[in-house]
Amino acid sequence: MARGGERRILLLLALASIPFAYVNTLFTQTVSFAADDFGRSDADIGFGAAVVRWGVLIVPPVALLADRVGRRTVLVAAAWAAPVLAALGALAPSYEWLVASQAVARPLALLMNVMILVILTEEMSSESRARSLGFVAIASSVGAGAAVTALPLADLAASAWRLLYVFSLAWLPVAYVLQRNVPETARFVRVQAIVGTVATARVSRSRFATQVIAAFLTSVFVGTASVYLVNYLRDVRNYDALGVSLFTIGTALPAGAGLIIGGRLADRRGRRLMGAFSLAAGTLLVAASYATSGAAMWAAEMVGGICLGIAYPALGVYRGEMFPTAYRGGGAATVTASNLIGGSVGLILAGQLLDAGWSYARVMGTLALAPLIVSVLVVTSFPETAHRELEEISPDDDGA
Repeated sequence: MARGGERRILLLLALASIPFAYVNTLFTQTVSFAADDFGRSDADIGFGAAVVRWGVLIVPPVALLADRVGRRTVLVAAAWAAPVLAALGALAPSYEWLVASQAVARPLALLMNVMILVILTEEMSSESRARSLGFVAIASSVGAGAAVTALPLADLAASAWRLLYVFSLAWLPVAYVLQRNVPETARFVRVQAIVGTVATARVSRSRFATQVIAAFLTSVFVGTASVYLVNYLRDVRNYDALGVSLFTIGTALPAGAGLIIGGRLADRRGRRLMGAFSLAAGTLLVAASYATSGAAMWAAEMVGGICLGIAYPALGVYRGEMFPTAYRGGGAATVTASNLIGGSVGLILAGQLLDAGWSYARVMGTLALAPLIVSVLVVTSFPETAHRELEEISPDDDGA
């Protein structure tokens, strides 16, 4: 694809990532306030967040359609549905209803993210896949940032958190733009035109297993730390909604630099070693932020976020690269589902341990062992994919 065509697709994918990130962040940011409104405990927060994450089980079956009917069709449909279903949270009469509505809305947003990754993997050149993923991740911070910036509204009244769910509808124009402008990927069109490709393409079992395990273990810590951050700041550090918002934005913004650095280095020097080291460093620093206070807490969270930002493009691009075109949608979706299930396991475990009297520092320090194992797995099992075409990494047709 010509550079101009790549740039146009990349900008559209970046735009699509904004509503994805808003809906994906919404429940995480508001669950602490909703739980207070409904009179629920820390364990209820962890269980509710886990249920919302388990909704990701609907993603792989739907994503399989993208390997039959196309990536564009699935992306556009999810872009319309996710904001509408997320907005239903504003009408929730109980905590259970809120959880149920977001257990459908958030997976649809994640389906958008899977399609964004698949289209990006198939349309960007071998020299820019990781860098492009980093750029899209930066764009998605606009959506996540919108949810965080609006969080102080939750302090206006006990049920004011509902306003953030209403705001989901503001992203519907993005669906219209995507419907009008996003084309189908050239690789999908080519593979579908080859008779028998779907039957002969192969998925490496070892690659599939390592991707699933790595995604699961990484999220055991990262997913849990992100959900419980709001509760930790409110209950332990006595932050109000404005303080939580300032802390989240102030420590997350520098992670954008990590995404840029990580994407460029991953494309130029390789993904494997840099991704493994950055993941380990970021995990240890974020865990340390739960054991400190004041400036040390801010610094640990900030630098940890930068390190995880560096790791994301390097390791995230593997989700698309490790599968042939005929199975890329379903494969990437299954890895994403594993990531969310890992987060739900961590959330349930953390909630039970916190209610049993464990400190946040002890809980997060224990869960941090999981991504450290992933760092070792990346070094020992992941192939290096920088500067290689997709057809060389994951052949589409009988290894040709």
